[in-house]
Amino acid sequence: MNDLPEQKETTLSFEKIKQDVLRPMQNHRGLELWIVFLITVISVGAWAYYVQLRDGLGVTGMRDYVSWGLYIANFVFFVAVSLVGMLISSILGLLKVDWIAPISRIAEIIAVAFVAVAGLVIVLDMGRPDRVLNVMIHGRFQSPILWDVTVITTYLVISALLLILPMIPDLAICKKEIKTAPPMLKKLYAILSFGYTNTPEQHKHLHKMIRTLMVLIVPVGLAIHTVTSWLFAATLRNGWDTTIFGPYFVAGAFVAGSAALIIAMYFFRVNYKLQDYITELHFDKMGKLMVAVCLVYLYFNVNEFLVPGYKMKTGDGIHLKELFTGHWAILFWSSQLFGNIIPVILLVTKKFRKPLPIMIISIFVLASAWFKRYVIVIPTMLHPHLPIQNVPDNYQHYFPSSVEITVTVLSFALALLIITVLAKIFPVVPICEIADQKGIDYKIEE
Repeated sequence: MNDLPEQKETTLSFEKIKQDVLRPMQNHRGLELWIVFLITVISVGAWAYYVQLRDGLGVTGMRDYVSWGLYIANFVFFVAVSLVGMLISSILGLLKVDWIAPISRIAEIIAVAFVAVAGLVIVLDMGRPDRVLNVMIHGRFQSPILWDVTVITTYLVISALLLILPMIPDLAICKKEIKTAPPMLKKLYAILSFGYTNTPEQHKHLHKMIRTLMVLIVPVGLAIHTVTSWLFAATLRNGWDTTIFGPYFVAGAFVAGSAALIIAMYFFRVNYKLQDYITELHFDKMGKLMVAVCLVYLYFNVNEFLVPGYKMKTGDGIHLKELFTGHWAILFWSSQLFGNIIPVILLVTKKFRKPLPIMIISIFVLASAWFKRYVIVIPTMLHPHLPIQNVPDNYQHYFPSSVEITVTVLSFALALLIITVLAKIFPVVPICEIADQKGIDYKIEE
């Protein structure tokens, strides 16, 4: 039985696809204002970071006990969202799921932006940027931070290649079609299109390279979040001393990444007027995918808390009581309800998998995903094995300082700026791939 939403019949030609996809790249209405806003926010955040550099990490809320505060929660969140590139472009791509074609490039843009900023957040947390060199020069193989830097860099490089390589035919079109592009951008199109004219040999080699990258990024994508989880699990702390943190983090990343992609899909569908390409079918499919990944994440959540709750060792008992009924209960249960349970209940119903309802649900899921990372990091650090005693009052509690919050806003604004720029200079929907999928003949002039 076919339960997919009825689609509006449209007659697509190669010319129409080109016009529809390239039009938003040449229409700048409102863009300048948005970019000025983001740059202003980033500038304020940069000033806050300067204050942190000048006065040291003492201007943050981090102290001896909570030494991983807001920045590390942000880092885990950014890494999580970036995993959507692997989920959509690679896993579903290798399984030959064809409905992902119009949204795969948006997923890759999100992946590149968020993993790039994730690497930056680690630098922000180090206090002084020159300490990055210590990781490079004096890094020890036994240290998970060295593995993290390695896999993040590798994931960023492969994600960037997975964004650019499938775009080569489209960039060859951009080189000819976008007459109003600045000379520097035209030169960029010319360089990145590599003289592609869609000959059978070029087509074959290009798709071979793309498929190789799709295979390569799967283990790297799994590694990036697994290694991040090991940063926690390898530390002797109540709440982190668990063997399932790797798959637990990966499942949570798929939830956060899917939510971010749905929000971006809605934005581009409405603002770029791409209703013929990002259709209700895609929201319906993403809704079903969201239910699946939420259920997997829910399964790991039950395992994560049921086992230590059953044994109830002293340290775990204090930690769990704080989460379930103590100071962190509202944050913890809100993230579980709005990030997992309620979305599953709603999204099994077809009417909530329509574009607007699922976008609103995804905003709650994404916000809950961030709060969940905060709950993973902070309460555990506030419950060390040795009791906190005979220290100043601000060592016993943690709340992010205004500097931390401002720098955090900087990182989010920077991710949005990267997405904005990439979506403005590159087609967000693959022109040639859509034409291939629909059996439309086309020619690319040299």
